[in-house]
Amino acid sequence: MVFEPSQTQKLSIFSARYRWQFIATMTVHIMTLTHGLAVGWLSPSLRLLGSENSPLGPPLTIVQSSWVGSLIGLGSLTGNIIFGLLLDRIGRKMCMYILAIPNMAYWVLIYTAQDVNYLYAGRFLAGMSGGGVYVVLPIFIAEIADNGVRGALSSMAMMYVGMGIVIGFALASYLSYYLMPCIIVALPAIFMISVIGLRETPQYLLKHGRDGEAERSYYFYKNLTPPAPNDKEAAHHDAAKMEFDTFRLQVLSGGVTQSITWRDFFNVPTIKIFGLIFVLIICNQLSGSFAIFNYTSHIFAELGNKLDPNTCTIVVGAAQLFGILCAVVLVDRLGRRVLLLTSMAGMGLGELAIALLKICCTPEFLEENGWLPLVVMCFIAVIASVGVISLIFIIIIELLPAKIRSLGTSLSMATFSAFIFVSLKIYPTMIYDEGLPATMFMSSSMCLFGFIVLGLYLPETKDRLMTH
Repeated sequence: MVFEPSQTQKLSIFSARYRWQFIATMTVHIMTLTHGLAVGWLSPSLRLLGSENSPLGPPLTIVQSSWVGSLIGLGSLTGNIIFGLLLDRIGRKMCMYILAIPNMAYWVLIYTAQDVNYLYAGRFLAGMSGGGVYVVLPIFIAEIADNGVRGALSSMAMMYVGMGIVIGFALASYLSYYLMPCIIVALPAIFMISVIGLRETPQYLLKHGRDGEAERSYYFYKNLTPPAPNDKEAAHHDAAKMEFDTFRLQVLSGGVTQSITWRDFFNVPTIKIFGLIFVLIICNQLSGSFAIFNYTSHIFAELGNKLDPNTCTIVVGAAQLFGILCAVVLVDRLGRRVLLLTSMAGMGLGELAIALLKICCTPEFLEENGWLPLVVMCFIAVIASVGVISLIFIIIIELLPAKIRSLGTSLSMATFSAFIFVSLKIYPTMIYDEGLPATMFMSSSMCLFGFIVLGLYLPETKDRLMTH
Protein backbone atom coordinates (compact mmCIF):
# COMPACT_ATOMS: atom_id res chain seq x y z
CA MET A 1 0.00 0.00 0.00
CA VAL A 2 1.19 3.53 -0.78
CA PHE A 3 2.28 5.36 2.36
CA GLU A 4 -0.37 7.85 3.46
CA PRO A 5 0.43 10.05 6.43
CA SER A 6 -3.21 10.03 7.44
CA GLN A 7 -2.97 6.33 8.11
CA THR A 8 -0.17 6.64 10.64
CA GLN A 9 -0.34 10.20 11.94
CA LYS A 10 -2.89 12.99 11.79
CA LEU A 11 -1.70 15.88 9.66
CA SER A 12 -3.38 19.22 9.10
CA ILE A 13 -4.62 20.01 5.62
CA PHE A 14 -2.00 22.80 5.72
CA SER A 15 0.89 20.40 6.45
CA ALA A 16 3.89 20.34 4.11
CA ARG A 17 2.83 16.99 2.62
CA TYR A 18 -0.45 18.48 1.39
CA ARG A 19 0.86 21.95 0.46
CA TRP A 20 0.74 21.60 -3.34
CA GLN A 21 -2.43 19.56 -3.22
CA PHE A 22 -4.09 22.44 -1.37
CA ILE A 23 -2.58 25.15 -3.64
CA ALA A 24 -3.59 23.25 -6.79
CA THR A 25 -7.14 22.82 -5.49
CA MET A 26 -7.46 26.54 -4.70
CA THR A 27 -6.06 27.39 -8.13
CA VAL A 28 -8.42 25.23 -10.19
CA HIS A 29 -11.41 26.40 -8.17
CA ILE A 30 -11.00 29.87 -9.66
CA MET A 31 -12.96 28.32 -12.53
CA THR A 32 -15.54 26.85 -10.16
CA LEU A 33 -16.04 30.29 -8.59
CA THR A 34 -16.44 31.81 -12.05
CA HIS A 35 -19.10 29.25 -12.93
CA GLY A 36 -20.94 30.11 -9.69
CA LEU A 37 -20.86 33.79 -10.68
CA ALA A 38 -22.50 32.87 -14.00
CA VAL A 39 -25.24 30.95 -12.17
CA GLY A 40 -25.79 33.76 -9.63
CA TRP A 41 -26.08 36.39 -12.38
CA LEU A 42 -29.40 34.93 -13.56
CA SER A 43 -32.02 35.79 -10.95
CA PRO A 44 -31.45 39.56 -10.53
CA SER A 45 -30.72 39.99 -14.25
CA LEU A 46 -33.94 38.25 -15.33
CA ARG A 47 -35.94 40.73 -13.27
CA LEU A 48 -34.17 43.59 -15.10
CA LEU A 49 -34.45 41.94 -18.54
CA GLY A 50 -38.15 41.29 -17.99
CA SER A 51 -38.86 44.91 -17.04
CA GLU A 52 -39.49 48.01 -19.13
CA ASN A 53 -35.88 49.08 -18.42
CA SER A 54 -34.42 46.02 -20.17
CA PRO A 55 -31.02 46.81 -21.78
CA LEU A 56 -32.11 44.66 -24.76
CA GLY A 57 -35.12 46.85 -25.48
CA PRO A 58 -38.37 44.82 -25.35
CA PRO A 59 -38.85 42.97 -22.04
CA LEU A 60 -38.26 39.21 -22.13
CA THR A 61 -41.40 37.07 -22.13
CA ILE A 62 -41.97 34.30 -19.59
CA VAL A 63 -41.07 31.68 -22.22
CA GLN A 64 -37.85 33.50 -23.16
CA SER A 65 -36.90 33.87 -19.49
CA SER A 66 -37.53 30.17 -18.98
CA TRP A 67 -35.15 29.28 -21.83
CA VAL A 68 -32.49 31.73 -20.61
CA GLY A 69 -32.66 29.98 -17.25
CA SER A 70 -32.74 26.38 -18.42
CA LEU A 71 -30.31 26.43 -21.37
CA ILE A 72 -27.43 26.29 -18.90
CA GLY A 73 -28.60 22.74 -18.14
CA LEU A 74 -28.44 21.68 -21.80
CA GLY A 75 -25.02 23.31 -22.10
CA SER A 76 -23.88 21.45 -19.00
CA LEU A 77 -25.03 18.15 -20.51
CA THR A 78 -23.00 18.92 -23.65
CA GLY A 79 -19.96 19.88 -21.58
CA ASN A 80 -20.19 16.67 -19.53
CA ILE A 81 -20.02 14.56 -22.68
CA ILE A 82 -17.38 16.57 -24.56
CA PHE A 83 -14.95 16.89 -21.65
CA GLY A 84 -15.57 13.31 -20.57
CA LEU A 85 -14.40 12.17 -24.01
CA LEU A 86 -11.41 14.53 -23.97
CA LEU A 87 -10.14 13.75 -20.45
CA ASP A 88 -8.23 10.57 -21.29
CA ARG A 89 -7.26 11.76 -24.76
CA ILE A 90 -5.65 15.14 -24.14
CA GLY A 91 -5.25 15.08 -20.35
CA ARG A 92 -6.68 16.87 -17.34
CA LYS A 93 -4.47 19.95 -17.66
CA MET A 94 -5.25 20.64 -21.31
CA CYS A 95 -8.96 20.22 -20.57
CA MET A 96 -8.64 22.85 -17.85
CA TYR A 97 -7.25 25.35 -20.36
CA ILE A 98 -10.20 24.70 -22.68
CA LEU A 99 -12.73 25.10 -19.81
CA ALA A 100 -12.06 28.83 -19.62
CA ILE A 101 -12.87 29.61 -23.27
CA PRO A 102 -16.69 29.14 -23.32
CA ASN A 103 -16.98 30.95 -19.98
CA MET A 104 -15.09 33.96 -21.37
CA ALA A 105 -17.35 33.88 -24.44
CA TYR A 106 -20.40 33.91 -22.13
CA TRP A 107 -19.42 37.20 -20.48
CA VAL A 108 -18.57 38.75 -23.86
CA LEU A 109 -22.01 37.75 -25.20
CA ILE A 110 -23.76 39.19 -22.11
CA TYR A 111 -21.98 42.51 -22.68
CA THR A 112 -22.56 42.67 -26.45
CA ALA A 113 -26.12 41.25 -26.44
CA GLN A 114 -28.43 42.87 -29.01
CA ASP A 115 -31.34 40.47 -28.49
CA VAL A 116 -32.31 37.37 -26.53
CA ASN A 117 -30.46 35.01 -28.91
CA TYR A 118 -27.15 36.33 -27.55
CA LEU A 119 -28.33 35.31 -24.07
CA TYR A 120 -29.38 31.86 -25.30
CA ALA A 121 -25.93 31.27 -26.80
CA GLY A 122 -24.17 32.69 -23.75
CA ARG A 123 -26.10 30.60 -21.25
CA PHE A 124 -25.49 27.47 -23.31
CA LEU A 125 -21.73 28.21 -23.35
CA ALA A 126 -21.74 28.94 -19.60
CA GLY A 127 -23.40 25.56 -19.08
CA MET A 128 -20.84 23.85 -21.30
CA SER A 129 -18.02 25.30 -19.22
CA GLY A 130 -19.81 24.35 -15.99
CA GLY A 131 -20.44 20.82 -17.25
CA GLY A 132 -16.73 20.49 -17.93
CA VAL A 133 -15.90 21.87 -14.49
CA TYR A 134 -18.00 19.13 -12.85
CA VAL A 135 -16.18 16.40 -14.81
CA VAL A 136 -12.58 17.60 -15.09
CA LEU A 137 -11.88 19.25 -11.74
CA PRO A 138 -13.24 16.52 -9.39
CA ILE A 139 -11.14 13.89 -11.19
CA PHE A 140 -8.04 16.13 -11.19
CA ILE A 141 -8.39 16.84 -7.44
CA ALA A 142 -9.16 13.22 -6.52
CA GLU A 143 -6.08 12.02 -8.42
CA ILE A 144 -3.61 14.44 -6.85
CA ALA A 145 -4.99 14.25 -3.27
CA ASP A 146 -3.98 11.87 -0.48
CA ASN A 147 -6.75 9.81 1.13
CA GLY A 148 -6.58 11.89 4.32
CA VAL A 149 -7.59 15.14 2.60
CA ARG A 150 -9.34 13.95 -0.56
CA GLY A 151 -12.82 14.40 0.88
CA ALA A 152 -12.10 17.91 2.20
CA LEU A 153 -10.43 19.10 -1.01
CA SER A 154 -13.12 17.56 -3.23
CA SER A 155 -16.05 18.97 -1.25
CA MET A 156 -14.62 22.49 -1.62
CA ALA A 157 -16.01 22.51 -5.17
CA MET A 158 -19.56 23.25 -4.02
CA MET A 159 -18.25 25.81 -1.52
CA TYR A 160 -16.76 27.78 -4.41
CA VAL A 161 -19.90 27.36 -6.51
CA GLY A 162 -21.95 28.62 -3.54
CA MET A 163 -19.61 31.58 -3.01
CA GLY A 164 -19.82 32.39 -6.69
CA ILE A 165 -23.63 32.24 -6.69
CA VAL A 166 -23.93 34.57 -3.67
CA ILE A 167 -21.33 37.02 -5.04
CA GLY A 168 -22.87 36.84 -8.54
CA PHE A 169 -26.33 37.51 -7.12
CA ALA A 170 -25.06 40.51 -5.15
CA LEU A 171 -23.04 41.95 -8.05
CA ALA A 172 -25.91 41.53 -10.52
CA SER A 173 -28.27 43.18 -8.00
CA TYR A 174 -26.14 46.25 -7.30
CA LEU A 175 -23.89 46.78 -10.36
CA SER A 176 -25.03 47.94 -13.77
CA TYR A 177 -25.82 45.30 -16.39
CA TYR A 178 -22.76 46.24 -18.47
CA LEU A 179 -20.23 46.63 -15.65
CA MET A 180 -20.37 43.10 -14.18
CA PRO A 181 -19.23 41.24 -17.37
CA CYS A 182 -16.28 43.64 -17.74
CA ILE A 183 -15.06 42.64 -14.26
CA ILE A 184 -15.75 38.90 -14.29
CA VAL A 185 -14.34 38.18 -17.76
CA ALA A 186 -10.85 38.60 -16.24
CA LEU A 187 -11.28 35.52 -13.99
CA PRO A 188 -11.14 32.84 -16.73
CA ALA A 189 -7.99 34.53 -18.08
CA ILE A 190 -6.42 34.51 -14.60
CA PHE A 191 -7.37 30.83 -14.31
CA MET A 192 -5.64 29.92 -17.58
CA ILE A 193 -2.44 31.69 -16.52
CA SER A 194 -2.50 30.11 -13.04
CA VAL A 195 -2.89 26.55 -14.36
CA ILE A 196 0.43 26.85 -16.24
CA GLY A 197 2.29 26.20 -12.97
CA LEU A 198 0.47 22.93 -12.25
CA ARG A 199 1.48 19.46 -13.46
CA GLU A 200 -0.57 16.78 -15.16
CA THR A 201 -1.80 14.08 -12.75
CA PRO A 202 0.47 11.03 -12.18
CA GLN A 203 -2.38 8.62 -13.03
CA TYR A 204 -2.92 10.11 -16.49
CA LEU A 205 0.82 10.14 -17.22
CA LEU A 206 1.23 6.51 -16.14
CA LYS A 207 -1.73 5.50 -18.27
CA HIS A 208 0.03 6.94 -21.31
CA GLY A 209 3.43 5.40 -20.50
CA ARG A 210 5.10 8.67 -19.43
CA ASP A 211 6.62 7.21 -16.26
CA GLY A 212 9.38 9.81 -15.82
CA GLU A 213 6.91 12.70 -15.94
CA ALA A 214 4.53 10.76 -13.67
CA GLU A 215 7.28 10.35 -11.08
CA ARG A 216 8.10 14.08 -11.11
CA SER A 217 4.40 14.91 -10.88
CA TYR A 218 3.97 12.55 -7.93
CA TYR A 219 6.87 14.16 -6.03
CA PHE A 220 5.46 17.62 -6.85
CA TYR A 221 1.96 17.00 -5.48
CA LYS A 222 3.16 15.00 -2.45
CA ASN A 223 5.83 17.66 -1.78
CA LEU A 224 8.56 14.98 -1.68
CA THR A 225 12.26 15.45 -2.39
CA PRO A 226 13.24 13.37 -5.43
CA PRO A 227 16.24 11.02 -5.07
CA ALA A 228 19.64 12.22 -6.26
CA PRO A 229 19.86 11.41 -10.00
CA ASN A 230 23.53 10.40 -9.87
CA ASP A 231 23.32 7.93 -6.98
CA LYS A 232 21.32 4.99 -8.33
CA GLU A 233 22.02 2.77 -5.33
CA ALA A 234 20.73 5.39 -2.87
CA ALA A 235 17.76 6.13 -5.15
CA HIS A 236 16.80 2.45 -5.06
CA HIS A 237 16.34 2.65 -1.28
CA ASP A 238 15.00 6.20 -1.17
CA ALA A 239 11.66 6.44 0.69
CA ALA A 240 10.11 8.78 -1.89
CA LYS A 241 11.19 6.51 -4.76
CA MET A 242 9.83 3.42 -2.99
CA GLU A 243 6.53 5.22 -2.38
CA PHE A 244 6.20 6.15 -6.05
CA ASP A 245 7.12 2.64 -7.22
CA THR A 246 4.38 1.18 -5.01
CA PHE A 247 1.91 3.77 -6.31
CA ARG A 248 2.90 2.99 -9.92
CA LEU A 249 2.32 -0.74 -9.44
CA GLN A 250 -1.10 -0.09 -7.91
CA VAL A 251 -2.13 2.20 -10.77
CA LEU A 252 -1.00 -0.22 -13.47
CA SER A 253 -2.60 -3.18 -11.71
CA GLY A 254 -5.95 -1.37 -12.02
CA GLY A 255 -5.89 -1.97 -15.79
CA VAL A 256 -5.74 1.72 -16.75
CA THR A 257 -3.40 1.03 -19.68
CA GLN A 258 -5.81 -1.48 -21.24
CA SER A 259 -8.49 -0.54 -23.76
CA ILE A 260 -11.97 0.01 -22.34
CA THR A 261 -14.56 -2.49 -23.58
CA TRP A 262 -18.30 -2.98 -23.05
CA ARG A 263 -17.48 -5.69 -20.53
CA ASP A 264 -15.98 -3.07 -18.24
CA PHE A 265 -19.45 -1.52 -17.94
CA PHE A 266 -21.72 -4.54 -18.26
CA ASN A 267 -20.68 -6.68 -15.32
CA VAL A 268 -22.53 -7.17 -12.04
CA PRO A 269 -20.26 -5.07 -9.72
CA THR A 270 -20.17 -2.11 -12.16
CA ILE A 271 -23.92 -2.25 -12.84
CA LYS A 272 -24.51 -2.10 -9.07
CA ILE A 273 -22.22 0.94 -8.85
CA PHE A 274 -24.09 2.75 -11.63
CA GLY A 275 -27.38 1.81 -9.97
CA LEU A 276 -26.23 3.49 -6.75
CA ILE A 277 -24.99 6.52 -8.70
CA PHE A 278 -28.37 6.83 -10.46
CA VAL A 279 -30.23 6.72 -7.14
CA LEU A 280 -27.80 9.29 -5.73
CA ILE A 281 -28.41 11.62 -8.71
CA ILE A 282 -32.22 11.40 -8.79
CA CYS A 283 -32.41 11.89 -5.02
CA ASN A 284 -30.02 14.83 -5.25
CA GLN A 285 -32.13 16.60 -7.87
CA LEU A 286 -35.72 15.53 -7.17
CA SER A 287 -35.22 16.21 -3.46
CA GLY A 288 -35.03 19.84 -4.58
CA SER A 289 -31.44 20.41 -3.47
CA PHE A 290 -30.84 22.60 -6.53
CA ALA A 291 -34.29 23.66 -7.71
CA ILE A 292 -35.75 25.03 -4.46
CA PHE A 293 -32.79 27.38 -4.07
CA ASN A 294 -33.52 28.75 -7.55
CA TYR A 295 -37.08 29.54 -6.45
CA THR A 296 -36.34 30.76 -2.92
CA SER A 297 -38.05 34.12 -3.48
CA HIS A 298 -41.26 32.45 -4.63
CA ILE A 299 -41.30 30.05 -1.66
CA PHE A 300 -40.93 33.00 0.70
CA ALA A 301 -43.78 34.78 -1.07
CA GLU A 302 -45.99 31.66 -0.75
CA LEU A 303 -45.29 31.60 3.00
CA GLY A 304 -46.18 35.27 3.43
CA ASN A 305 -42.64 36.43 4.18
CA LYS A 306 -42.49 40.22 4.11
CA LEU A 307 -38.70 40.53 4.28
CA ASP A 308 -36.79 41.79 1.25
CA PRO A 309 -36.51 38.83 -1.22
CA ASN A 310 -32.94 39.77 -2.22
CA THR A 311 -31.87 39.88 1.42
CA CYS A 312 -33.51 36.51 2.16
CA THR A 313 -31.84 34.91 -0.87
CA ILE A 314 -28.41 36.17 0.21
CA VAL A 315 -29.00 34.93 3.79
CA VAL A 316 -30.00 31.48 2.52
CA GLY A 317 -26.92 31.49 0.26
CA ALA A 318 -24.73 32.29 3.26
CA ALA A 319 -26.35 29.43 5.18
CA GLN A 320 -25.53 27.14 2.25
CA LEU A 321 -21.89 28.19 2.40
CA PHE A 322 -21.79 27.47 6.13
CA GLY A 323 -23.15 23.95 5.50
CA ILE A 324 -20.55 23.27 2.82
CA LEU A 325 -17.80 24.52 5.15
CA CYS A 326 -19.05 22.03 7.76
CA ALA A 327 -18.80 19.29 5.13
CA VAL A 328 -15.20 20.28 4.31
CA VAL A 329 -14.28 20.03 8.00
CA LEU A 330 -16.19 16.81 8.76
CA VAL A 331 -16.05 14.67 5.61
CA ASP A 332 -12.66 13.04 6.28
CA ARG A 333 -13.45 12.59 9.97
CA LEU A 334 -16.98 11.17 9.90
CA GLY A 335 -16.95 9.73 6.37
CA ARG A 336 -19.16 10.26 3.33
CA ARG A 337 -21.95 7.88 4.28
CA VAL A 338 -22.80 9.38 7.70
CA LEU A 339 -22.88 12.95 6.36
CA LEU A 340 -24.93 12.02 3.29
CA LEU A 341 -27.60 10.11 5.21
CA THR A 342 -27.82 12.76 7.94
CA SER A 343 -28.17 15.43 5.27
CA MET A 344 -30.87 13.52 3.40
CA ALA A 345 -32.92 12.88 6.55
CA GLY A 346 -32.63 16.50 7.73
CA MET A 347 -33.51 17.89 4.33
CA GLY A 348 -36.61 15.70 4.13
CA LEU A 349 -37.77 16.93 7.54
CA GLY A 350 -37.14 20.57 6.57
CA GLU A 351 -39.19 20.24 3.38
CA LEU A 352 -41.94 18.53 5.35
CA ALA A 353 -41.90 21.54 7.70
CA ILE A 354 -42.40 23.95 4.76
CA ALA A 355 -45.40 21.93 3.53
CA LEU A 356 -46.93 21.88 7.02
CA LEU A 357 -46.34 25.62 7.46
CA LYS A 358 -48.31 26.28 4.28
CA ILE A 359 -51.13 23.84 5.17
CA CYS A 360 -51.52 24.30 8.92
CA CYS A 361 -50.63 27.93 9.58
CA THR A 362 -52.95 30.85 8.96
CA PRO A 363 -51.74 33.82 6.89
CA GLU A 364 -51.98 35.94 10.05
CA PHE A 365 -49.67 33.58 11.95
CA LEU A 366 -47.14 33.55 9.11
CA GLU A 367 -47.26 37.34 8.85
CA GLU A 368 -46.66 37.74 12.59
CA ASN A 369 -43.83 35.19 12.52
CA GLY A 370 -42.15 36.19 9.26
CA TRP A 371 -38.81 34.93 10.54
CA LEU A 372 -40.02 31.30 10.66
CA PRO A 373 -39.88 30.52 6.89
CA LEU A 374 -36.42 32.09 6.75
CA VAL A 375 -35.19 29.91 9.62
CA VAL A 376 -36.61 26.75 8.00
CA MET A 377 -35.07 27.60 4.62
CA CYS A 378 -31.72 28.30 6.28
CA PHE A 379 -31.94 24.94 8.07
CA ILE A 380 -32.60 23.20 4.74
CA ALA A 381 -29.73 25.10 3.13
CA VAL A 382 -27.28 24.08 5.87
CA ILE A 383 -28.32 20.43 6.17
CA ALA A 384 -28.55 19.91 2.38
CA SER A 385 -25.09 21.40 1.93
CA VAL A 386 -23.52 19.15 4.56
CA GLY A 387 -24.01 16.08 2.37
CA VAL A 388 -26.56 15.99 -0.46
CA ILE A 389 -25.05 19.00 -2.29
CA SER A 390 -21.36 18.83 -1.36
CA LEU A 391 -20.51 15.12 -1.54
CA ILE A 392 -22.11 13.85 -4.75
CA PHE A 393 -18.99 14.35 -6.91
CA ILE A 394 -16.48 12.72 -4.59
CA ILE A 395 -18.77 9.75 -3.89
CA ILE A 396 -19.29 9.12 -7.61
CA ILE A 397 -15.55 9.28 -8.33
CA GLU A 398 -14.66 7.04 -5.39
CA LEU A 399 -17.29 4.44 -6.35
CA LEU A 400 -16.10 4.11 -9.97
CA PRO A 401 -13.21 1.75 -10.89
CA ALA A 402 -10.03 3.53 -12.07
CA LYS A 403 -10.16 2.03 -15.56
CA ILE A 404 -13.53 3.59 -16.43
CA ARG A 405 -13.44 6.53 -14.02
CA SER A 406 -13.18 9.30 -16.63
CA LEU A 407 -15.87 7.93 -18.94
CA GLY A 408 -18.03 6.79 -16.01
CA THR A 409 -17.84 10.23 -14.41
CA SER A 410 -18.76 11.83 -17.73
CA LEU A 411 -21.83 9.60 -18.09
CA SER A 412 -22.82 10.23 -14.46
CA MET A 413 -22.45 14.00 -14.80
CA ALA A 414 -24.41 13.96 -18.08
CA THR A 415 -27.24 12.20 -16.24
CA PHE A 416 -26.87 14.74 -13.42
CA SER A 417 -27.13 17.67 -15.87
CA ALA A 418 -30.19 16.12 -17.54
CA PHE A 419 -31.92 15.90 -14.15
CA ILE A 420 -30.94 19.51 -13.36
CA PHE A 421 -32.72 20.53 -16.57
CA VAL A 422 -35.74 18.37 -15.65
CA SER A 423 -35.93 19.67 -12.07
CA LEU A 424 -35.65 23.33 -13.16
CA LYS A 425 -38.49 22.74 -15.62
CA ILE A 426 -40.88 20.78 -13.37
CA TYR A 427 -40.45 22.61 -10.05
CA PRO A 428 -41.99 25.96 -11.08
CA THR A 429 -44.79 24.09 -12.85
CA MET A 430 -45.47 21.98 -9.76
CA ILE A 431 -45.38 24.97 -7.41
CA TYR A 432 -47.82 26.94 -9.60
CA ASP A 433 -50.14 24.06 -10.63
CA GLU A 434 -50.02 21.56 -7.75
CA GLY A 435 -49.10 24.01 -5.00
CA LEU A 436 -46.15 24.39 -2.64
CA PRO A 437 -47.25 21.64 -0.17
CA ALA A 438 -47.51 18.96 -2.91
CA THR A 439 -44.09 19.97 -4.26
CA MET A 440 -42.49 19.77 -0.82
CA PHE A 441 -44.16 16.41 -0.06
CA MET A 442 -42.70 15.02 -3.30
CA SER A 443 -39.25 16.35 -2.44
CA SER A 444 -39.47 14.99 1.10
CA SER A 445 -40.54 11.56 -0.18
CA MET A 446 -37.49 11.48 -2.48
CA CYS A 447 -35.30 12.17 0.56
CA LEU A 448 -36.95 9.24 2.35
CA PHE A 449 -36.43 6.98 -0.68
CA GLY A 450 -32.76 7.97 -0.90
CA PHE A 451 -32.25 7.54 2.84
CA ILE A 452 -33.59 3.97 2.72
CA VAL A 453 -31.87 2.79 -0.48
CA LEU A 454 -28.51 4.46 0.10
CA GLY A 455 -28.63 3.57 3.79
CA LEU A 456 -28.96 -0.11 2.85
CA TYR A 457 -26.55 -0.31 -0.09
CA LEU A 458 -24.09 2.63 -0.23
CA PRO A 459 -20.65 1.63 1.11
CA GLU A 460 -18.27 4.00 2.88
CA THR A 461 -15.69 5.20 0.32
CA LYS A 462 -13.40 7.56 2.24
CA ASP A 463 -10.44 5.14 2.52
CA ARG A 464 -10.59 3.87 -1.07
CA LEU A 465 -7.43 4.25 -3.14
CA MET A 466 -7.72 6.14 -6.41
CA THR A 467 -5.54 3.50 -8.11
CA HIS A 468 -8.28 0.84 -8.32
